[in-house]
Amino acid sequence: MKNEMKNKKIKIISLFSFLFLILLAGCRFKTPVIHSIHPQIGTMGEPVTITGAFFGKEKNESYVTIAGVQPTNRSYLNWNDHEITLRIPELAEAGLIYVYVKGRKSNGALFANQATVPVQVQGGETGTGPRVISVTPNAAAIGALVSVNGTGFGSSRGNGGGVFFSWNAQASASAPAEARLQEFAEVSETDFGYELWTDREIRVRVPDGAAGGAMEVRTARGVSPPMVFDIAGRPGTKTLGNKRSYTISYSVNVKVGDAKTPNTLYLWIPYPAESSSQRNKELLLSSMEPFVESYRGVSLYKIDNMTTNSDTQIRLSWKVDVYSVETAIQPQSIRVESNSPISEAYTQNILPLPADDPRIKERVTAILGRERNPYVKAQRIYDWMVNSGELAWESQSAGGIFNVLQNKRTDPYLAALLYCTLLRSAGVPCQPVAGVLVSRNRQTMNHYWAEFWVDGFGWIPVDPAMGAGAVPAPFAITEEKPNFYFGNIDSQRIAFSRGFTILSPMDPRGRTVAHSRSYSLQNLREEVIGGIESYSSLWGDITITGIYVQ
Repeated sequence: MKNEMKNKKIKIISLFSFLFLILLAGCRFKTPVIHSIHPQIGTMGEPVTITGAFFGKEKNESYVTIAGVQPTNRSYLNWNDHEITLRIPELAEAGLIYVYVKGRKSNGALFANQATVPVQVQGGETGTGPRVISVTPNAAAIGALVSVNGTGFGSSRGNGGGVFFSWNAQASASAPAEARLQEFAEVSETDFGYELWTDREIRVRVPDGAAGGAMEVRTARGVSPPMVFDIAGRPGTKTLGNKRSYTISYSVNVKVGDAKTPNTLYLWIPYPAESSSQRNKELLLSSMEPFVESYRGVSLYKIDNMTTNSDTQIRLSWKVDVYSVETAIQPQSIRVESNSPISEAYTQNILPLPADDPRIKERVTAILGRERNPYVKAQRIYDWMVNSGELAWESQSAGGIFNVLQNKRTDPYLAALLYCTLLRSAGVPCQPVAGVLVSRNRQTMNHYWAEFWVDGFGWIPVDPAMGAGAVPAPFAITEEKPNFYFGNIDSQRIAFSRGFTILSPMDPRGRTVAHSRSYSLQNLREEVIGGIESYSSLWGDITITGIYVQ
């Protein structure tokens, strides 16, 4: 009996010991938590202290990242369970600090590099600059609506004002320091970015290309201190790299044959489009002041009272940065928002993209069957166009997209329109993109591709023509054409329009001219009002005057 009681006591002690060890192990492997960092703004080489919990008594295999940069082992000065001190690595910039312990990732804490912190401007509107008090939610998916609350935003956005998120791009380690400074992704009006702007509240959608890190509000009064914002629910990754900076020039020459005053000639001249992969555009030269400087991707020029046999030239020069895009998607992680304004706008039936036509719907059903995932739909339609062998590719085909379905012959322009039409008919937001390809010897060629939208991820590029190899050899970029040009795009191109730009005539009595298959998709290029009886216009090609490759 005594032995039996003794054995029971041993079993109970063993059981409690086992449970204690499990509890101890559970505590030992708790997720690390950051409570604060000091200083929040620092410079390279200076120490920063992270306070929190569950860091572990020793560093061992644990580590810290600052804006995605992992410091070397020599950078760590102290490591214990509640505090870590390390020197800021050379390439660290504004972004989130994370602590990784045994595969577990802490919450993020915002650190700002002193060299990248915006300086509060003086002058402008009277009063204090903008200040952000809270961001709700402080983590959201691309395209999600976020409420920014604070003070000093102004009653309207105004010129140059906006909400800026950390931008998702990779800079080369060999690039000069100024090229590696933290950049921001500006919210785009074309992606339904702003829903409300008051002095105390801004409602804005997280822009394509945004990354976790700093978020700030910029107004004429200054720049707000950065706030922490993280990207949540992304069903994959988008990598922006291979930066190319282009300097381009182009012109419009007008020669009048016979004219009587009064008369007016309007010219809608496009400029490089803006997107998460094409940014920092800068006007270097405009030989004439525009009548309207910037409107829906074009500048409007007005020439009054031209005389018989007169000549006028408008010359433009721009600098723009272009990045390649590479994406990796997990289709099973995609969540579709039924009320997304982007989805509603970019699935509409419009004249160049007749998505509701029965012939289009019949083709979509034949390709997709009952498939419901938007990414898989986009991939299957791409595969049908590029890999099925049903379409013959030409440099230029006659007719429209219905001729393609009937004659099975297409070109880059019609392929981009057909792809977007099929996707819209399938309920996938899509828009055509027009611009120029740039060869190694700086030749340019008008070209057309597309991009489709995935909720929570953003715009995904697709180039059916390049995927099918239907581009002259000097412009071929990669050998993996079919696989590469779905979800990825090179940086050897410059976009001038994303979607169709619909412009209204300045006068209902005006005589308008539209240019088809140009480097910009817009319905108007020229309008004549008054006594110009005859004239000719020459729209010059895009000329590359400089390329800087990072």
